[in-house]
Amino acid sequence: MPNELTLRVSPEVAATPELLRKEVERVLRGKGLFQPEEIRGIHVRRRSIDARGRTAVMQLQVQVFGAGEEADWKAVQWAWNEPRAVYLPEYPDVREAEAMHIVGAGPAGLFAALRLLEQGLRPVVWERGKDVRERVKDLKGINVNHVVNPDSNYCFGEGGAGTYSDGKLYTRAKKRGDVRRILELLVGFGAVPEILVEAHPHIGTNKLPKIIAAMRECILAHGGQVHFGHRVVDVVLEGEGDSRCIAGLDVVEVNGVGAGAVVRNIPAKHVILATGHSARDIFELLVRREITLEAKPLAIGVRVEHPQTLIDSIQYSCESRGEYLPAAPYSVVHQVEGRGVYSFCMCPGGVVAPCATKPGEIVTNGWSSSRRARSTANSGIVVELELADFKAYEAEYGPLAAMAFQAEIERKAWEAGGRTQTAPAQRLVDFVEGRVSKDLPKTSYSPGLRSVNLAEVLPEFIVRRLREGFVAFDRKMKGYLTNEAVVHAPETRTSSPVRIPRDSERMVHPEVLGLYPCGEGAGYAGGIISAAMDGERVAEAVVRLVRGE
Repeated sequence: MPNELTLRVSPEVAATPELLRKEVERVLRGKGLFQPEEIRGIHVRRRSIDARGRTAVMQLQVQVFGAGEEADWKAVQWAWNEPRAVYLPEYPDVREAEAMHIVGAGPAGLFAALRLLEQGLRPVVWERGKDVRERVKDLKGINVNHVVNPDSNYCFGEGGAGTYSDGKLYTRAKKRGDVRRILELLVGFGAVPEILVEAHPHIGTNKLPKIIAAMRECILAHGGQVHFGHRVVDVVLEGEGDSRCIAGLDVVEVNGVGAGAVVRNIPAKHVILATGHSARDIFELLVRREITLEAKPLAIGVRVEHPQTLIDSIQYSCESRGEYLPAAPYSVVHQVEGRGVYSFCMCPGGVVAPCATKPGEIVTNGWSSSRRARSTANSGIVVELELADFKAYEAEYGPLAAMAFQAEIERKAWEAGGRTQTAPAQRLVDFVEGRVSKDLPKTSYSPGLRSVNLAEVLPEFIVRRLREGFVAFDRKMKGYLTNEAVVHAPETRTSSPVRIPRDSERMVHPEVLGLYPCGEGAGYAGGIISAAMDGERVAEAVVRLVRGE
């Protein structure tokens, strides 16, 4: 059996196979376990950074294989000096199989489709947006021309919101599915094997599109279908009351020569609803069809951008992080008046992006490329909300009260920014002290910034808690509270504003047989990995139902 070791080494040693091997040899020699010539391989199972001391170190969990353990060594899937392939499942041809419809081609929808395919059922995916390549044109449209395509943007299109907003793969939802399986599938479709090792794996906005495209090609090659530019606009129901079942879909074409044409009553007995957290028209459709959903608490705040060198110096306690340390991330949380104020979707060496999904609103988010090499770091800093915060919207909007609360802030931001995608902003100290900034630092946010008092954009109770939170963060990260940092508003799409109920075992809506709420939009996930795992869970429930299990 291989020896298990936990090592604390310098970043240079962790990054250099020859130096790592020498360190392993030194440790094993001290334990009297192996002679150097007996080592057949070193498998790095886990890698993380410990920056709590004066000098940042890398913590590694490694397996060391000795003489006679060659078979075990050949079975490992990633090692420093011998990367090995991760193989995809053997997907069958499903052209003649029963169709299972999926609304949305984000991580929940794609992984549901792949799981159905693996189990011999035919996935039919309906995606309102464009494929990953064509989406780029619309991202340029919003970044450069301030034009928002409501069907193709940072949130809508192949791969969902995660495709062009970073590709972070860390999740705390490890009890909801097999995280390792999801990571291995990603590697099988082209992700770098290091994601199997890193404590906080990350693919990068520049690399994720090719992986997403490979998934789609796999689905198509084995008989599944993926329809881009087709937005679901209605569901066909049969039966009465709680005994209703789904019978079909109405779909409108939104691109090309057929734009505006509605294809009605497409037969569909099984529909996985995986539309993401910003598909407000779908939430409105469910209300219109009297399909129960409920308001869900979320978090809202701002996106703050610092010079990356400043964050590095705070986190690594050094003037320069050097050649071997990555751009430093951070994670902060503080309780203010009984509410959590915390960092969200932190992007080292990243970019602040415009993520509106229709004209007349501003939404900010962030992303990093695989190298995280940009000169700025950004993070959402958000305040935990409660259902009581949406009380004023309940009478008019019912279960969509939280969604209406979101939308009102986004509209105010658009007005304050000059009715374009120019975002309202303040320097960080100015925001905390309540004064309009005389000027603003250079930002990675392409549409540009406008100096505004953000207290006129965000509700007072959110502003108050953010201000106190920033002061507290500076006590934990001395130097964080600086006017070198700029606050962009608003950060509103942290999670879905609704939860669509489902049976915990069968995964089906309690009132509509055949309708399977899924992923982040339905309120059951928060990020790529948890959404992917939920997609697989729902697909497995569909398989059980179809097979009568």
